Amino acid sequence: MTFNPLVPELYVSSFERSLAFYRDMLDFEIAYMRAEERFAFLEREGAQLMIEQSTDPERTWVTGELAQPYGRGVNLQIRVADVDALHAKLAAARVPFLVAMEEKWYRREGELLGNRQFVIQDPDGYLLRFYSDLGTRPVMTA
Repeated sequence: MTFNPLVPELYVSSFERSLAFYRDMLDFEIAYMRAEERFAFLEREGAQLMIEQSTDPERTWVTGELAQPYGRGVNLQIRVADVDALHAKLAAARVPFLVAMEEKWYRREGELLGNRQFVIQDPDGYLLRFYSDLGTRPVMTA
């Protein structure tokens, strides 16, 4: 297994609920898990993240009170091969969308980068922006 240079670790309020959400709803696979520590390393199409519900009050990296939503200010962008299929699965399960499916073009220098994307929140409020790449196009000047 290859580890990405940056892998976010998200504290969760219920390990079982978050694991079920990421595994069953978002199709992340468990790369490895320490159930006794309520920890899992998850992967989907090369995107990696860790979830943990702290079990050891002596060893925690929580620097302040955790209050809902945990994910204030955190927006994880995750590229998937088929954003429409994931969107349909979540819509069928009645997962609420914070941002509905959209095509969004972001300027980078003299070109635009296209995303087909939507945003949801996980059970603890972390923002998850799933997208498929639409390619690039030139910036049109007036």
